[in-house]
Formats: sequence, structure tokens, C-alpha cells
Amino acid sequence: MPMVRATPLVAIVLAAGKGTRMKSTRAKVLHEVMAVPMLHHVLHAIAPLHPDRTLVVVGHQRDTVEATLTGFDVESVEQKQQRGTGDAVLAAEQSLAGGNWTALILCGDTPLIRPQTLCDMYTAHQDSGAAVTLMTTLLDNPTNYGRILHGADGKITAIIEEKDATAEQRAIREINAGIYLADSRFLFQTLHQVGTDNSQGEVYLTDIVSHAVADGRSVHGFTAPHPGDVLGVNSRVELAAAHRELQSRRNRDLMLQGVTMLSPETIFVSLDAVISEDTVLQAGTQIRGATRVGRFCHIEPGVILDNCLVEDEVRVGAYSCLSDCILETQAVIAPHTTISGPKQSTP
Repeated sequence: MPMVRATPLVAIVLAAGKGTRMKSTRAKVLHEVMAVPMLHHVLHAIAPLHPDRTLVVVGHQRDTVEATLTGFDVESVEQKQQRGTGDAVLAAEQSLAGGNWTALILCGDTPLIRPQTLCDMYTAHQDSGAAVTLMTTLLDNPTNYGRILHGADGKITAIIEEKDATAEQRAIREINAGIYLADSRFLFQTLHQVGTDNSQGEVYLTDIVSHAVADGRSVHGFTAPHPGDVLGVNSRVELAAAHRELQSRRNRDLMLQGVTMLSPETIFVSLDAVISEDTVLQAGTQIRGATRVGRFCHIEPGVILDNCLVEDEVRVGAYSCLSDCILETQAVIAPHTTISGPKQSTP
């Protein structure tokens, strides 16, 4: 990542929506993936870009969403009415008044986005000098996503939402991933000009692309290398798929670091846990919270460890459930053992 920037970088994370397709009373971005709100995964993905500021646009269940942001270096701004993504971005305008920023805009319901993808997009945006860079990808089934329109010269001309698209346009496989980089002055000026003449009666953020083209400004497309990474979570089915993907990434990283996993697709290791090399995790184990597991340990099938300190060469018997305890070096825990309570040493 280049450290010298022509303009400071602000990340604007859209987290104000209800998420009606989740069929839930809970705000969508609060639904958990890998035991943390999906919004947290997005904030972690942004962090390697070292933005000068990060704004989270809140609205639905504002207080509850803000309560989950403790520990993150972010500021919240409120979208008072749910009038679309463009209106949500405008909620950040006052906080950025008087400055010229490069704005990274993305949604809080995209927990699979990789930090490297965002870094590569930012570099491409800087290199292109475009007024707007948007992330796109190709899907075999593009249903529910905005389609990317190109002119005869191959350049991007607009994004058309599916509900406003013709049958021919709906056949387009290149979709809008909903992640943008744009000059803030152009962004806010344009959003004030965007109307609500569409099937939803909302201010579409996507309209900044056609406005940029009409003004003769450059629009750059950045193609995400992994299509599944950019898709939003809009249902419980997609929530489960996101959890499986992040669990798979986590377990793969641990195995590459020297941890043996038997049936890794059945194993859960929290993002805060630390597992040392040459330890074996058998099928169905769950390593929760800030658990630390030393070297040459053997965790048998179905074990749950929650906020435990497990020293070296420990064996934990099958289907044990241990919480807030210390297992000293070479301890052997019988199968079906249950320990819960304040930190205690177990020989």
C-alpha cells in the first residue's frame, strides 16, 4: 500500500439498513459470522488500508449497532430515514465538510471481502486517476444484483438495478459489487443531483456512475478476483454460507501454521484463539473465545474449550466442556469432563 496519498482516505461503511430478507428483528449487520457481528469483519478488512477516518452510517437500531463498535477507531453518523444507499452516503457529508477526500464506500453486510482485494482496488484507483472506481465481478446467476452497462468502446456507462432493467439487461453477468472509490467533492455534489425516479423511490448510489460519464469524467472498473467474496449476506442461507467460508479460511491458515485438523469442516476456532504447532484437533471440536492452546496437545472429538489456557502436551478427552480454566503441562482430562467457573488450575 502506498503511504503517500494525494488526498486523505475515508472509509464509509453503510450499516443503517433493516435487512428485511433476514426475517429478523435484529439489524442485519449485527447477525454473527464466526461468532462476531458481520460488520466487524468488514471493519477488519478495511484496517490494512489505514484510512485517515472511518465513518459507519447507522440508522435502524442505531444504539445497538453503535454499542458493538467499542474498540474500533470509527465514528458513527446517522441516516435518519431509509431512502437508499445514496442517501446513506450523504449522511456522512457534514462530517467531511471542508475537506477533499478519497472515499471508500462499502456495505457492512459483506463479511467475506478480503483486505488484499480492497488494497488492490485502492492502488488501481490511484493509478487510474479516475473520478470513480467501482468493483465488479462475474456471476453465473446474477439475480438480485445491479448489472454493469458498457458502451460501444467497452467503457462502463452505467449501473442498472435489476428492478429497473430490461430482459436483455438482466442477462448481463457482470454485476455491481457495491464497493466504490470516489472523489468526495464529486461524490456529494452528484448525489445531491440524483433523483428518486426509480422503482424504489430511493436515492441510488449507483447513479454516480452515469453522472460521471455524462460529465466526461473517467470511470474505472476493478474486477474482484473471487466473486463469492463480494456478495452481501441477505438471508439466513447466505449467513450460513458466509460462516462456512470464513471457518474454512481460518482452519486452512491454522493448518498451514502447523496445526493438525481431522475433519476441518467440522471444527470451529474463534478468531481470538491461538493454537500452537503440532497440536491435533479432532472432529467436532470448538475452540471459543480467547482460548490459548500450547504445543503437542491432543483435543479429542466433540470437545468445547471456552476462554481456557491449555499448556503444552495436554490431552482433553472426548466431549469434554471446559470454560475459564487452566490446564497445566501434560494434564490429561477424562472424557465427558465439565469444568466451568473462574480460572482454575487443573493438573
